[in-house]
Amino acid sequence: MIFVDHGIFRVFYNNLHALPGGLYRSSQPSPGQIRKYQRQYGIKTIINLRGADDTRRYALEAEACRSLGITLIDFKGIMSRSAPYAEVIQDAQALFGRIEYPVLIHCKSGADRAGFAAALFRMFRLGEPVHQAMRELAWYYGHFKGSKTGILDFFFEQYCLANVSKPVDFMTWLTTVYDRDQLKEAFHTRGWADFLVDKVLHRE
Repeated sequence: MIFVDHGIFRVFYNNLHALPGGLYRSSQPSPGQIRKYQRQYGIKTIINLRGADDTRRYALEAEACRSLGITLIDFKGIMSRSAPYAEVIQDAQALFGRIEYPVLIHCKSGADRAGFAAALFRMFRLGEPVHQAMRELAWYYGHFKGSKTGILDFFFEQYCLANVSKPVDFMTWLTTVYDRDQLKEAFHTRGWADFLVDKVLHRE
């Protein structure tokens, strides 16, 4: 966790941020950080956006949750460098409606997938409009719009454009207008941002 998964950096800064409504977003927490967050914030559920796997990192997280009585949910559908699937967003909406709060949601670095999920939380649980919820995808959290991860911003922006020309509910747009393949073809990155995110920061 410390060396293979770049956890040495997260010892000093875990990219932890609180949202209204009992949600916290962060990078991959260590067992010690999980214990700390439960003591400080009463965390009852952790949503792991990296999914379950056979790494020691995952085993440590799962064991910490078991010992503390925290519900661990593995939700791998959100991708940092590709357009989201409509059914994944529908699953996220349902998930936010049934989990026990307070909840900690995390990916590896807490910048892209966690930001996208936090934006969905603002939309589905707090009732915020898309253009406001999008602020969870920002450089402040380590998210870089010009890299491949900017496709997450582009997804929301395409809805906002459609909503201006012809007002439409987000979920209606998602299920009747949104074309994932078309959106992927229309999105373009900037080379320097890709180098920063992929080669320097080693994001998933």
